[in-house]
Amino acid sequence: MDLDNLEEAHKILTKGLKICDEEEVIDDDDGRSRLHHNLGRVYMELRKWDKAREHIEKDIIICKRIGHFQGEAKGYINLGELHYRVQKYEEANLCYQKALDLAKSMEDEDALVSQIDENIVTVKKAVKVMADMQKEEQNLKKLARNMATARGTPGERRCLLQQNASLDLLIEKSSMIFAWLKHREFAKRKKRIANELCDKEKLSDSFLVIGESYQKLRNFDKALKWYTKSWETYKSINNLEGQALAKINIGDVLDSDGNWAGALDAFEEGYRIAVQENLPSVQLSALENMHYSHMIRFDNLEEARRLQYLIDKLKQSGNEKHEGRNIAEDCCSETDTERDDCLSNSRSDPSCSVKKGKSKSDRGEFKDDVPLISLLQSNKKLPKWNIAHVDEVLPTGASHKSSSTSTSNQQTVGRKRVRVVLSDDEGEMQDEVACSNFECGRLHKCPVEDVGATDEFKNRTDLASPASGFQDVSAIPSKCAISSSTPMILEESTSSYKLRTPNKHSAADLKLHTSEGAYGQYIAFKIENDLIQIEAAPCMVDDMLSIESLKVEVACLYYLQLPVDKRSRGLLPIIQHMRCGGKALESFEAIGTFKDTLGNGWVEVFVDGWVQKRLIKLYVDCCKELSETPNIKLLKKLYNLEVSEDEVMVSECDLQDISIMPLLNALHVHKTIAMLDLSHNMLGNGTMEKLQQVFISSGQKYGGLALDLHCNRFGPTTLFQICECPVLFARLEVLNISGNRLTDACGSYLSTILEKCKALYYLNIERCSITSRTVQKVADALDSQSVLAQLCLGHNNPISGNSIMNLMGKLSTLERFSELNLNGLKLSKTVVDSLCQLVKSSCLSGLMLGGSSIGTDGALQLTKSLFSGAQELVKLDLSYCGLTSEYITNLNAEVPMVGGILEINLGGNPVMQKGGSALASLLMNPHCCLKVLVLNNCQLGLAGVLQIIQALSENDSLEELNVAGNADLDRHCTSQNNLKALESSETFPQILNISVSSPKVCVLKEVAAAQEGSCIMNTDYNQLEVADSEDDPITAEPAASYDDSCTNSCKRMLQFSESEFIQGLSTAIGMAKKLQLLDLSNNGFSTQDTETIYTAWSLGSRSGLAQRHIKEQTVHLLVRGQKCCGVKPCCKRD
Repeated sequence: MDLDNLEEAHKILTKGLKICDEEEVIDDDDGRSRLHHNLGRVYMELRKWDKAREHIEKDIIICKRIGHFQGEAKGYINLGELHYRVQKYEEANLCYQKALDLAKSMEDEDALVSQIDENIVTVKKAVKVMADMQKEEQNLKKLARNMATARGTPGERRCLLQQNASLDLLIEKSSMIFAWLKHREFAKRKKRIANELCDKEKLSDSFLVIGESYQKLRNFDKALKWYTKSWETYKSINNLEGQALAKINIGDVLDSDGNWAGALDAFEEGYRIAVQENLPSVQLSALENMHYSHMIRFDNLEEARRLQYLIDKLKQSGNEKHEGRNIAEDCCSETDTERDDCLSNSRSDPSCSVKKGKSKSDRGEFKDDVPLISLLQSNKKLPKWNIAHVDEVLPTGASHKSSSTSTSNQQTVGRKRVRVVLSDDEGEMQDEVACSNFECGRLHKCPVEDVGATDEFKNRTDLASPASGFQDVSAIPSKCAISSSTPMILEESTSSYKLRTPNKHSAADLKLHTSEGAYGQYIAFKIENDLIQIEAAPCMVDDMLSIESLKVEVACLYYLQLPVDKRSRGLLPIIQHMRCGGKALESFEAIGTFKDTLGNGWVEVFVDGWVQKRLIKLYVDCCKELSETPNIKLLKKLYNLEVSEDEVMVSECDLQDISIMPLLNALHVHKTIAMLDLSHNMLGNGTMEKLQQVFISSGQKYGGLALDLHCNRFGPTTLFQICECPVLFARLEVLNISGNRLTDACGSYLSTILEKCKALYYLNIERCSITSRTVQKVADALDSQSVLAQLCLGHNNPISGNSIMNLMGKLSTLERFSELNLNGLKLSKTVVDSLCQLVKSSCLSGLMLGGSSIGTDGALQLTKSLFSGAQELVKLDLSYCGLTSEYITNLNAEVPMVGGILEINLGGNPVMQKGGSALASLLMNPHCCLKVLVLNNCQLGLAGVLQIIQALSENDSLEELNVAGNADLDRHCTSQNNLKALESSETFPQILNISVSSPKVCVLKEVAAAQEGSCIMNTDYNQLEVADSEDDPITAEPAASYDDSCTNSCKRMLQFSESEFIQGLSTAIGMAKKLQLLDLSNNGFSTQDTETIYTAWSLGSRSGLAQRHIKEQTVHLLVRGQKCCGVKPCCKRD
């Protein structure tokens, strides 16, 4: 026990009781009494209160029966200490009184009487500290209520600092009476406040005290985690003092956990840093811990003597400096504002030392009433971390006397333990730091954790050893209206939850406010009786506010601030309607208009029902258990009302191997998973190891499973985990591992998966850095019994033609194979020939060859093969393959055969206007069934774009059309060629809505004829924008040999034709009744043009459903329910 080896002590004492039983020692034997006495002490230090009480009471009973009054008194002292440690001070006092009566009844027991008297005094002091704590907790609640009204005002930062100071006081007092559960609660609230202040230094401090809580609760793994976090954060701000303290605390935890070598390394590292920064107090702490390690743990007496010499020398040096400082202080009449006062008068710790202070000018002081948001961009240098004081661990019995038979006559080996006393001196405002590393958009919440065991063996100096109760001290109920950026603390009561109503705050306090930086706009929402603030930035699409995204975030945050009993049911609100200023909000709102409508009020939210989301409840519970803050992005994904709870789609949630643990634990309990999408995160092989355990523990041996892991940091070992999971052999149907660096090391694993996973029909290994070797192994693993239907292996390099041909030979033997993706692979003619054979022998529904450079001849050859048999091709991607208008013309000639294609991508091919005319004819053909047509960057010219859009008036199938970037190559064309192209077009009269014999056309012809071969323009009608009245007029510079009349005539012709063109385009768009998504980006349209076009889009069948995404050269027209942006190409699902 003296060496903190409690487990070994427990083992020896338990063995002693077993020997007593084997040797049939009588129950009322004094030997048994001593064993029970010491076992009670061990269990007390292990925080196993019930076991401790059981053995202590057995000790008392035996001593009473055999008339051993001294032993009985000491038993009552132990029982009193047990009650003291769990803050049951009345019971503790009764036990000490009984012990005192017994001690006074005996002669020559003055020392024991004195010891008990001191313990009684200690209990009285603890009662006073507890009363002070309760009073300060009420003060903290008041500050929390004030914070709700101060949010967004100049007093916000002052209020946060006041809460921080109050929490520092509560942390100090809870440590004085060893109320470690309360200590942990306050430390975590301090962490949240530090996050809101965006102060890395305060955040590091909070990590340190959270670590102390877990250390005293004997949860050494979590203590090490938080101390390490503290050290890393101190390191990120180059705070050497904080790093040294964190390292010493890390060493303390490692020592308690049995890792003595690691502890010594940590102590030595802390000492090195302290010497570098010239921190005598920290050096002393590190040296004494090093001395303890060498003396006790490693029995290295020589090194221990050397360290003792350094300790004595450092103490002597410190005393001399202290005397000099006292003389200076005696001569100074001013108040030393740099002193950090001890936080409790009841504490008589002589080591409660003066902090190292800096002048306010050095610290770059900020006023308390500066708005918090204005400090987020501060990049000033951080001040030094305030020095902590060191508590000396006194020998057992020196403070709160405890009468253990093993320690009553001797002292334990003492050593220094570091305990950080954190405070925020409001007279010295520290620099604020930019919160780029704190994801300020995240939800901040203080979960109440389950109780861990702790180490109480290290006694404090004055109030010795109270800790927690027999049962855990429950956290005071707190209902927080939580935001994704700055939580809004609601009013609290110790007896009941109080709902905050808008009547308690003026509307001005809840207004949408704007500040500099990325975190400038917040919106207040009133839902039932609660107000919730949400940052606007994550819900913005360019300058439009996504109301649907806001609805989801409000629902999730409202659920999180519900009382525990309501949240336990897992019911989340369904929000379909929001009103602002009496106006119902649409799917998208311009932020400027929305701000004007909101004024000084809030958005009113209507709950239209409730939906049970069991997985969200499990996730939040697991976050609480692991002390992790719930990920608001993940919560919003899990809230998705369009999918079942068996479909877990949490892509793009910034998940890492550690932060995903609460979700994996929730899935472990949830059991049933049909779809798991973890794409676009930062997950590694560690996640897959845990995921394998989730699948195995679920016991679900049937039912399909889709596993989407693309775009993470997985390696080949991830596939090994799948190979080692028998549950997946029968279930795995979809595996998307693309965008991960698998390399050829994954080849054998892929082969195993293809051989053993009999249900696998979709495999995506695009962009996985694999080569021909892996492709060949995939081919070898395939046999005629495989149900593989879709294979994607594009964008891997190098892959030889032979390996691709071998693969195609195997694919042709599969009965169900229907879709092949070779995007980004350069295909030679021999490979195209092999592909044609595969096409003829298989019934393909999808073929993606984008960027394969097969050219017009290869595409024509492939097309003939595709439509020579009974094919059911639905999707064809020939983008960036070097196709010309010849291919489009041939495709148009085979309309009856290609009529079954629903989606075709021809983007990036220079088909020119001739190809555009052929496509227009194809679209007007009644056999055409196309739903999606992609023609971006095809050099169609705007005339070609118009032809295609006008053709849609006779098309009843096309829903999505992409004609972006088709005007760029027209800039150097002559105006004559433009006019001839328009005149030759069959749709020219309809485009301009005039007849060929119209005077306007005649004028255009005359101007073109006058300029034939001479007036070369640097701008054509496709690029011109009508100049705004406040801008300089747009002019074209003529050639030197021609007069201004030619230039002006040409300019007037171009301006005239543009006006007519926009009118014709608007008319054509209005006639395309079935079109739901149109991309006109990068075609040189002005703001005025896009407004005209959108007006046309909004009429007719799209009235009330039309939406737009227009910013600069981005022009997306869509209807409600469609998505133009935000969905990555790799994430599109059929």
